[in-house]
Amino acid sequence: MDMPFFVYILASKRNGTLYVGVTNDLPRRMAEHKAKLIPGFTRQYDVTLLVYLETFDSVLEARAREHSLKRWRRAWKL
Repeated sequence: MDMPFFVYILASKRNGTLYVGVTNDLPRRMAEHKAKLIPGFTRQYDVTLLVYLETFDSVLEARAREHSLKRWRRAWKL
């Protein structure tokens, strides 16, 4: 069986900012977010709390879902 792909939503404990992402290695990606290893949105806004997770069999399905969630209004994500 191939590795699953994950679509996830992270939130900031401080201000509730949301981040939608996709990965095939969730533990590694979460560690990167928490350690602020990658410059960008999650590092800038301290978005590290996992609040939602979905699993997919293919990267195409995961990317399509990520794109869909990113287009949702904030209220729909809550």
